This record gives sequence, C-alpha cells and structure tokens, in this order.
Amino acid sequence: MNKTDKIYVAGHRGMVGSAILKRLQADGFHNFVLRTSTELDLRNQAEVNNFFESEKPDYVFLAAAKVGGILANDTYRAEFLYDNLMIQGNVIHAAYLNKVEKLMFLGSSCIYPKLAPQPLREEYLLSGKLEPTNEPYAIAKIAGIKMCDAYRSQYGCRFVSVMPTNLYGNNDNYDLHDSHVLAALIRKFHEAKIFKRHEVVVWGTGNPRREFLHADDLAEACCFLMKFYDEPGMINIGAGEDVGINELAMLIQDIVGYEGKITHDLSKPDGTPRKLLDVSKLRNLGWSPKIPLAEGIRRTYSDYITSLS
Repeated sequence: MNKTDKIYVAGHRGMVGSAILKRLQADGFHNFVLRTSTELDLRNQAEVNNFFESEKPDYVFLAAAKVGGILANDTYRAEFLYDNLMIQGNVIHAAYLNKVEKLMFLGSSCIYPKLAPQPLREEYLLSGKLEPTNEPYAIAKIAGIKMCDAYRSQYGCRFVSVMPTNLYGNNDNYDLHDSHVLAALIRKFHEAKIFKRHEVVVWGTGNPRREFLHADDLAEACCFLMKFYDEPGMINIGAGEDVGINELAMLIQDIVGYEGKITHDLSKPDGTPRKLLDVSKLRNLGWSPKIPLAEGIRRTYSDYITSLS
C-alpha cells in the first residue's frame, strides 16, 4: 500500500470502520473515498456497481454489515441474513469487476460451531452446528469468506478474510435491544448509578466466557494484515485470552463506580458457552494487541459519557 492509493472503507461511521479510518489517517494515508449508508445503499447492486465504476478504489476494507447482539440476531433473522448477503456480495463482486488491488472482508467469530474445541482455530470452520441464536448472521459471514476464496481461486483476486473476536470501543452501539454485551453493561451500570437503582440485571447465568478486543487494536491488526497477509481462508484477530461475563460485569461495575448489586435474568439465553480465538497464526506474523481490557473499558466508558452530552 502506498500513501497515495485510493482506499474505500465500507462502514466508515461504525465502530470498526471508523477505527480503521482513524488508523489509516494516523499512518499517513489520505486518499479516501467514503459514503454513508444514505448516500450509498450497499444492498443495491446497481448503486454499488456505479460507485465502483466511478471511484475505482485501489484497496477496500469491507467493514459494513448489519450487526447486533443476541436479541437482535435472534429477532431479525431474515434481515441479518439478507442484508449481509447482499452487502458483501455486491461489494466483493464489484471489487472484482473493477480490478481492486486488494479487499479485506471482516467476518465474526460467531462463524465457528457452538461446541467447537477451545481455543477456536481457523480450521474448525464448518466442523459442527452453529449457535442457533445467531445462525443467520454466521451463515452470511461464512458465505463472505467462501466468496472471497472463490474469487481468489477463479479470478486471482487478492481478497482476504479476517475474523475478529468480540469488539468494543468508540462509536459502539449502546441500545439495550441490539447492542453487544460489553456496551450493554456499560449503559446498564451507568444508568443504575445515575438513577440510584438497587440492582443491575445481567442476562443469563453469567457463566459464559468471552474474549474482547478494543476496536483500535482491531484496526491496527487490519492495517497490518492488509500490508502483509495474502492467503485464502481466514485469519483470527483476537486478544488471546477470555473473561467470564460475571467477571466482566464486576470490572465494569468498578470502573463505572456503581455500588448496587448484580442479579441475573435466567430466562435470557447464555449463547455459546465459551468463545476464545486461537490467534497463533496472527502472532506468528508478528502482531499482538496493545490495549488491556480494563484500560480499554475505561476509554470506552469515557467515550460513552461524552456521547451523552
């Protein structure tokens, strides 16, 4: 990648896309082509084709997607499947037609089987049944990986796929109906503190274990891999360690400064019992994360407070 290359970051206003854009700018890149979802509907093939034909980007980071937590995934199953299939299908095909130098497709760790061995290695893909609550989203992301591989195989396209673990950071979604667990807990504990509530309710048992990576670390990894990684299949991006949901809740409680109690709503699903990525492939290339979980949550809570003002 040269500093003058034209770069398209799809989804540049979301948590992941904005972090990638910020990282690229910090590295001295300046020739960006950006569109909001109102300016360019990535589900519309004609619009996407016209955009690529007119702009001719050299590099594409495909971070645009319909995303959400357990509730949103399980409720809007058709939308999660349709929207994501259309977004990635249109962008990947247009990148091929317009001879994009390299494209990076961002997937999700939910692509792995629910009961796959831990930590999750890249070769475990399609080795078992998926977690039912987010199966449509996972199937769409698996299709994106396979599409990148197919275009690489048939047309020689330099399309790569990266699989991030659970993410958090600036510009996260804090809506309690469709946010991910860490952002939801930040909002719950903050509001409980402000409104002097006696308890914060955590979904499920709190026993599942999850891995969390700050979006700024993900962005650095994506830029690193765009420069140095060019293989079929996919590569995991994670922190290499996980934490129990109960431990996470207590950590956020401490950072927010909430003094009430934590209770559990056992009518809500736990989801996958454990989800920890094997990141040895990425570590062997020479990259590892820099932001510890507690520090990352403090940054994110500060961003959340700022977003309220």
